[in-house]
Amino acid sequence: MRIEIDVPGQFLMLLGDDGSTVRRYAVSTSKNGLGEKNGSFCTPRGRHVVRAKIGAGQPENTVFVRRRPTGERWTPELHARYPGRDWMLTRILWLSGRQPGFNRLGDVDTMRRYIYIHGSPDTAEMGKPGSIGCIRMRNRDIVELFELVPPSTPVEIRG
Repeated sequence: MRIEIDVPGQFLMLLGDDGSTVRRYAVSTSKNGLGEKNGSFCTPRGRHVVRAKIGAGQPENTVFVRRRPTGERWTPELHARYPGRDWMLTRILWLSGRQPGFNRLGDVDTMRRYIYIHGSPDTAEMGKPGSIGCIRMRNRDIVELFELVPPSTPVEIRG
């Protein structure tokens, strides 16, 4: 299996070993566009791998900060209390670049930039850019994807 993310189309495809589409999901990538530089808040391009899977067994809408569950569950009321918060919910697939000098090592390292595929509030719009670098998904979709892919699954982010 492998994951392909089409940034212009704002969708993620899970592909089988034969190249067939197993699943297709709407996503939201960076509102700042594509780019690899640390501090750019852009979605990095190129070949990656799922380095870690975080959140197995957590309830839907579990809030994560620094990849750890906070004990909170996202609600519209919690959102209203923290309007500027970048919500990472339910599950996290932490990405690592595979192309030294492009998306790995130095000031372009995807993993050190903490770029994830993660769940988002139901109010987050999918199908249009809106994140600060990560790939956002609907909670039910990230739960399904999380169960289908093992660590080390290849990920290609195309612009």
